[in-house]
Amino acid sequence: MASTQLELLGENIDSIFFIFAAAIFLIEVIELGFKGNFSRAKITEMLASASTQVPYLLIEAFLMTGLYSLFHVLAYSSIPWMMDISWTTALLAILAADFAYYWEHRIAHRVRILWTQHAVHHSSRDYNIITAIRFGPLESVWSLLAHMPLLLIGFPPELIFFGIIVVLAYQTWLHTELVGKLGRLEWVLNTPSHHRVHHECDQKYLDKNYAGILIIWDRMFGSFQEEEETPTYGLTTNFNSKNPIKVWFSEFPALWRNLKSSKTIAEIFGYLFKPPGWKAK
Repeated sequence: MASTQLELLGENIDSIFFIFAAAIFLIEVIELGFKGNFSRAKITEMLASASTQVPYLLIEAFLMTGLYSLFHVLAYSSIPWMMDISWTTALLAILAADFAYYWEHRIAHRVRILWTQHAVHHSSRDYNIITAIRFGPLESVWSLLAHMPLLLIGFPPELIFFGIIVVLAYQTWLHTELVGKLGRLEWVLNTPSHHRVHHECDQKYLDKNYAGILIIWDRMFGSFQEEEETPTYGLTTNFNSKNPIKVWFSEFPALWRNLKSSKTIAEIFGYLFKPPGWKAK
């Protein structure tokens, strides 16, 4: 019974945050219209962001479905200490998934081969609700691997996926400039203000505020930064293309050039697994 209820709750939570985000997006569009900023460039940028759902959903349908099934089979055949599904373990799963997301996200910023996927999310110079669905094609693969430790702890796959859905759904509404600072909630929760910092490309704000739901992880692990200046969004490199293919694979040309220029295995390793911007001496 609890399993079915949690599955329905997961679907409803996703829908609730989608409706909330859609309302914010409508206000954003109206505001752009009143300010006279609703230009062709804004529209094409939004379409470019939305287009990333095409390869992302194809990967979900043809690759991740199989991996999720394998994940499920391995769990119930190999983990004898699996927890029961209940509302208590569901809350613990959300907390654990949020903690796992923090590290998944932080590592994706510091390992270049993973950054080739996550950079897609950061490559827009605009910041609005549509940016929330701007994903790299293979981001879900890394997400699944990053949550594997939860399985070893004993969380059932159903609860792990429930936690992932809740954490991702929560973040949809964070991608807006309409909401200012939220007082005391800023100390505990990830908010639009905190997440705007994460999308800024100024040196002061780089690689900060990785949180999903709880900003306490950033405060605990030294990656927190308050929003102080007017934000500049996007990548540190100049990327302005609205071409969907270039948006989907924006980081691969530079990575390929670096790999071709590598002279040793160590250099290849460095370009693949060291932080973005690393260069061979």
